[in-house]
Amino acid sequence: MQKIAKAPVSRAWFTWLVALVALVVAVVIPLFVKSDYYRDILITAIVFAVLSMTFVMQLKSGLISLGIAAFWGIGAYSAAIMTTKMGLSFWAALPLSALLTAVVAFLLGFIIIGRGGVFTFVILTAVVGMLFSVSVGASSYLGNYAGISNIPSPGTVKIPGLPAWDFLNKSAWYYLALILLVLVAVICFALYKSWIGRAWTSIGLNTRLASSIGVNVFRYRLLGFVIASGIAGLIGAFYASYVVNIDPSQFSTWSNIYLQLYAILGGIQYAIAGPILGSVIMRFLPTALSSIPGYADLVTGALLILFILFLPHGLLGLLSQGRAGLTGLRENLARVGRFFSQSSERADGPRVPDVADSGQREPQAAIEAPVTGEGSAPSSMNKADER
Repeated sequence: MQKIAKAPVSRAWFTWLVALVALVVAVVIPLFVKSDYYRDILITAIVFAVLSMTFVMQLKSGLISLGIAAFWGIGAYSAAIMTTKMGLSFWAALPLSALLTAVVAFLLGFIIIGRGGVFTFVILTAVVGMLFSVSVGASSYLGNYAGISNIPSPGTVKIPGLPAWDFLNKSAWYYLALILLVLVAVICFALYKSWIGRAWTSIGLNTRLASSIGVNVFRYRLLGFVIASGIAGLIGAFYASYVVNIDPSQFSTWSNIYLQLYAILGGIQYAIAGPILGSVIMRFLPTALSSIPGYADLVTGALLILFILFLPHGLLGLLSQGRAGLTGLRENLARVGRFFSQSSERADGPRVPDVADSGQREPQAAIEAPVTGEGSAPSSMNKADER
């Protein structure tokens, strides 16, 4: 009994230790990575990791959103307008953009979530994503399809006891992105451990059962949708100031697909670590394959498909399962091998017997015929005797 009680505690301590080591590594990375190119990849990986977290947050309540990129764009355009046309600073525009995005999500979510089930939500969020790109491209106030350019940066920030942060340097942007990532991770962790997270989990497992025990499905789904959209708007405001120039093509529907793939690759059941790992891998993988000219995207897509097929629980699922995960991976590979072998046999068509086979089968048929006759003879003789 004592061992059973201590096992979860030791596992929790191990998880916190791994998280602490990962944070320390993330903090010291700029000391060793001096190239702005690789720092830029790290910053964009953090941005997509946060967006993937919002996808997992909505998925916990049974919602599959195809409009995350739209709310990401709402936050980016809100910050761009506030800083370029309203004269607000980056630090004021950052929280205001997140708040404005959350308000828009509340108004839209009240209609979208209340309209029907999950399938209706998927369709309507996809429509919202497409309408965002079209409406922004048609607005001259938002710069049409050319977008908004020359978005101001935060400038130089002086913190007592620390060196000044000059945002002309990539390392300052990296540390700011890391702070936002840690902030979002803490918020997600607190939500998942609270009664809100338990309500989301119950809704994701069985909507009717959750409703029967008193969980307001509509209210909790709307809450998750608003929080996730607000987080997307927050990182969108950061992204707009970082890239300086934004346009509707950066927030296309394809971005939603990438976010889902990042979360699946890392492991959806790991709501925080999974999106981070998947985003880092998928942002660096095309760079690692850039030595294959003309085939980098093809190889990346093929590897991603293989990961999803053979690692349904993600990379973290394979690591956490240990030997059982490796056994499952071998079983999946064997199953795929049997599938292709059977497919090749069907493609070759039925096997035609050769002359040797036909010569061997004819005597066997001739031998079997008398046996059948002898077997039937006693029954006819018995009938004659009875008569």
